[in-house]
Amino acid sequence: MSRAAGIASIAALLAASVFAASRNPEPDALAQPRPAKQVGLPPQALHAAIPADEPLTPEKIALGKKLFFEPLLSADGSVSCATCHNPALAFTDGRPVSIGIHGRAGQRNSPTVLNALFNKAQFWDGRAATLEEQAALPITNPSEMGQPTLDAAVEGIAAIRHYRHEFVSAFGREMNDADLVRAIAAYERTLVSFDSPFDRFAAGDARAIDDAAKRGWDLFNTKARCNKCHAPSESQRDSTYFTDFDYHNIGIGILAHDVAGAWRTAERELAAGTLESVDRAAIGSELSVLGRFLVTRKEADTAAFKTPGLRNVLVTAPYFHDGSQATLWDVIDHYNKGDGLKDAWLDEDMQPLALTESEIDDLVAFLASLTSAQYRALGERELARQRALAQTSRPQRDTARAFGPKPPRFKPPAP
Repeated sequence: MSRAAGIASIAALLAASVFAASRNPEPDALAQPRPAKQVGLPPQALHAAIPADEPLTPEKIALGKKLFFEPLLSADGSVSCATCHNPALAFTDGRPVSIGIHGRAGQRNSPTVLNALFNKAQFWDGRAATLEEQAALPITNPSEMGQPTLDAAVEGIAAIRHYRHEFVSAFGREMNDADLVRAIAAYERTLVSFDSPFDRFAAGDARAIDDAAKRGWDLFNTKARCNKCHAPSESQRDSTYFTDFDYHNIGIGILAHDVAGAWRTAERELAAGTLESVDRAAIGSELSVLGRFLVTRKEADTAAFKTPGLRNVLVTAPYFHDGSQATLWDVIDHYNKGDGLKDAWLDEDMQPLALTESEIDDLVAFLASLTSAQYRALGERELARQRALAQTSRPQRDTARAFGPKPPRFKPPAP
């Protein structure tokens, strides 16, 4: 592409981006890289999460931050990484599913980027092994940023002088697609978010959380059975990641689909097994409901999705991989009744919990205590909003089932 053509292309994209300005937040204080020293953040964990062959430098981080907020990375200049990962919303977008270029709705809820550096794999189905892969895929997904290739995205910003200089400063070479995603991943690795009231409680401050949150923490590890998935093991309490880094079918979103037909379609359309084909199926087709199956092609992984960490969970509504649950009360109601009675692949740990209303409130209080200091004000507003909504709408509540016996498991349909 000639320089003149490049400048004309940038001008056209800038004009288009005016209409999408509200969808692209500006970097503010919440977008700044977070300090390495935070209450509750083990230094060794942070060190282990930074690849030795991809050391963080101020130049990489600064470039990655600019690119994270750059709508010109999208095919029409209308969306950026921050469109779906807004710092003001704890790096989520507050929608059930994300909206890409041309108003295209995806199939998945945007997970937070906060603490994503600790994930063993990225995305709800774990299809990306690294943050670099995670950064690359949305750029070329037709339902997200819509570029035909990463090279096209590089060409789109190559006409901007400061980017050319900053790539050389950060990497010692001219702009290229590999360094593009390396820079974004470097910035994402600075987005650690601990320092919550619960962290201060775990560090020895008994007054950092109230009695309801303390009762909720005990319920989390006992009667509520949350530690079945939100801890590395059941033998000891985990106060760092709140996830087992595994995948589970919790009875969300699969029953309305012809599963056997979806299997066959997935086997046919994903025969090549490329990461890009899995990514497009996950975001842009109804095959998305198959979850981890799209990656492993194992029947046992049907509709299994990654256990998310719970830090800042209060301020990352709506919930689950499809954004189907509006409040934390809805989430707990779903688990309380052991939902998914006819789901043949339901996780074996799903069962009625017999939690009382006061116990559900205590669990919410505990989950609210995982809100980092930067989001305290947002958390207070969000807790009030969710509580008010829960007082008038509890679509997942089923007290009879919650206090009933564990139902028999259904057999999977024939392939």
